[in-house]
Amino acid sequence: MSSSRFVGREKQLASLERLLKKKTASLVVIKGRRRVGKSRLIEEFGGKHPFFTFCGLAPTEKMTAQSQRDEFSLLLSQQFGFPQVYADDWSKLFILLAEKIKTGRKIILFDEITWMADKDPAFLSKLKNAWDLHLKKNSKLILILCGSISGWIEKNILSSSGFFGRISEKITLNQLSLNNCNKMLTNIGFKRSDLEKFMILSITGGIPWYLEQIDPDISAQENIKKLCFEPDGLLVDEFKYIFSDLFGRRSNIYKKIIKYLVKTPAEFEEIALGIKYEASGALSEYLNELIMSGFLKRDLTWFLKGGKESKLSKYRLSDNYLRFFLRYMSPKLDRIKKGQFMDIDLSSFAGLQSVLGLQFENLVLNNRKSILKLLNIRPDDVIDENPFFQRKTDRQGGCQIDYLIQTKYNTLYVCEIKFSKNEIKSDIINQMKKKISRIAIPRGFACIPVLIHVTDVNDGVNNVDYFGKIINFSQLLEAE
Repeated sequence: MSSSRFVGREKQLASLERLLKKKTASLVVIKGRRRVGKSRLIEEFGGKHPFFTFCGLAPTEKMTAQSQRDEFSLLLSQQFGFPQVYADDWSKLFILLAEKIKTGRKIILFDEITWMADKDPAFLSKLKNAWDLHLKKNSKLILILCGSISGWIEKNILSSSGFFGRISEKITLNQLSLNNCNKMLTNIGFKRSDLEKFMILSITGGIPWYLEQIDPDISAQENIKKLCFEPDGLLVDEFKYIFSDLFGRRSNIYKKIIKYLVKTPAEFEEIALGIKYEASGALSEYLNELIMSGFLKRDLTWFLKGGKESKLSKYRLSDNYLRFFLRYMSPKLDRIKKGQFMDIDLSSFAGLQSVLGLQFENLVLNNRKSILKLLNIRPDDVIDENPFFQRKTDRQGGCQIDYLIQTKYNTLYVCEIKFSKNEIKSDIINQMKKKISRIAIPRGFACIPVLIHVTDVNDGVNNVDYFGKIINFSQLLEAE
């Protein structure tokens, strides 16, 4: 992706630019999901200055600590113009690097640092010593540590006493907003309808690398078929790479968790029972790792009266690609590999529309800041906002609301997220009234129904004036 096509990340770029004004060396940590654009962000920032990149090798059974050191040494020799040296110790390589960047503005990237450190438990200690004793002597140095295994980075670097007080900036890179996704699609020349954009984004989410693969000269249906339903489609094997590259030997437990959650959001105990794993601290750690890696969200509910957080929470598979792969592609994977979908039109794929509906709900939930803006709700007026659920009791019925916003002015915005290829008809009003009737609404509260949709609504819906706000997907694409 060329520099002219780089979109979003203004806040992160501003944070990095501020480091250029410092009079001391800076150590930066950037983490985020695979393909979310970490390296691209750093290139956008570092490309204006002397910039050097070192990347760890993806782990394999035969990979050794020496393999990683040899790769680092090779990159060092190539970028600084001297014969490759053999080093059996990371300290020697770090000192050699320090000698080459003694003075002047230098930006160094250690990409996929978790791979680089693999198989050598002393790697981080030696890096910390090299920083303290050699690297930071160049007051204009910015060293960036970057990786996709966010839990490892959190545990071993951000929460480590060894790096305490040394980190100048930490950045967690999330998916692009719908607005920036729309800009990116426009930049690559994909200028089709909002419905076609939705079809693309329902599968890619806000992952920049996936969006870069879109061919602007063909329709959304043709793009999806090419990427997901042809034997060599770039997203056909992506699931396998995500888990083998990121989680290595422990990938099976992570796969079990997300495969269970693709059916429906679930509570902690339900997950433990569903995957036949002890409801322990270890399982909690696995779930937190998937949250930090950008694949899951934990949706906490709350008591409307008083706004106090409830102990009830559900884990949700929040990554649109994983959701689509597991729900729709995975059962067809053998047939995809055999090329059996090559000559079939996507519009005839059974069950696709219902899956897109589930994808739409998740896509909207990942962009809730835009909803607040479109509803003219200031963030500091919000008591809580999330998917909302209450258990059935003897005194009240159970209910589940796609998205609920409670403000400090005792106003509830009850949001129904609805996908339909055809226009939405007036029966949505009765459905909404039924849902709201099940909520235990405290006395004195106002309740405003909100409809969020993709295509269009019937005149019968508009004329009744039931919804306080009707938000079209096109508005979400435009919302800054």
